[in-house]
Amino acid sequence: MIDFRSDTVTRPSKAMRTAMANAEVGDDVYGDDPTVNELESWAAKRHGFASAMFCSSGTQANLLALMAHCQRGDEYLCGQQAHNYKFEGGGAAILGSIQPQPIANEPDGTLCFKKLAAAIKPDDSHFARTTLLSIENTINGKVLPLSYMAEAREFTSQNNLALHLDGARVYNAASALNVDITEICQHVDSMSICLSKGLGAPIGSLLLGSEALIKSAKRWRKVVGGGMRQAGIIAAAAKIALEENSVKLQQDHSNAKYLAHALNELEGISVNLAHVETNMLFATLAEDINVADLVEELKSKDVLLTAGNPMRLVTHLDIDKADIDQFITLLTIALNKAG
Repeated sequence: MIDFRSDTVTRPSKAMRTAMANAEVGDDVYGDDPTVNELESWAAKRHGFASAMFCSSGTQANLLALMAHCQRGDEYLCGQQAHNYKFEGGGAAILGSIQPQPIANEPDGTLCFKKLAAAIKPDDSHFARTTLLSIENTINGKVLPLSYMAEAREFTSQNNLALHLDGARVYNAASALNVDITEICQHVDSMSICLSKGLGAPIGSLLLGSEALIKSAKRWRKVVGGGMRQAGIIAAAAKIALEENSVKLQQDHSNAKYLAHALNELEGISVNLAHVETNMLFATLAEDINVADLVEELKSKDVLLTAGNPMRLVTHLDIDKADIDQFITLLTIALNKAG
């Protein structure tokens, strides 16, 4: 099966499965799981934060960050395309009583600081209190420049806001920028890292921040049912993901560019190569191509795609150039059959 739907479909390596089978475990709600404790301690130090917490998912990590930063009736600023606004079930509003104030993302994924400043509410009982800016790196495969991260830090400092980074694919961002991850981390008060996307762990995300923030987030994690018991089994795989698979992301990026070039050779399909910065690309299909039929045809050939136009395709550690070549061959046949 060749699966381009997302990098969430990656499967744990043999080394991960071995580590999981042999992991020393305890009750993490009591703080007794040595493998989780070691992961959290290592992750906090590695990324330059005082503390870290292992969560079941990126959605949970982002929710807990918002709930730890904000009180009931507070507001956070974010992008219209922000995952924690658009794709996480409205959790901040539903569970945290926190009001999102979305701002249109610029074409490069950034948020305009003038627009953000205009959205900050006055200190008046008629308004929610604006307390946090949440940004995302990467966003739709686009990498925020380090200069923008520094500007965001300066903006939040000037406006007495905290700064959270949804870093679901932040290691992809660091790889694309060719910098150590701490060059990004240094600018934010808190950050989530998804371990089950390109990094290849079977489950889990990290939330990093101050000791006070993580203490609050741990309380909220228990409230929303996220307290885990012998979680060292999955934490063992998470550690390998960070230590070993982070260096493999550049190959995913190279494969995405290879795929984009190959797609551009096909009639009726176009990809803006300038927008392929990491492991994600968006292919625009001609109007006469029935996308749903095309997806079903390729599914019958063991190729999985997400229907849409433009169509998002994501490379990951379970896809190599041979898989891409096979996909292009099958796609060519399917397009010819449809024509």
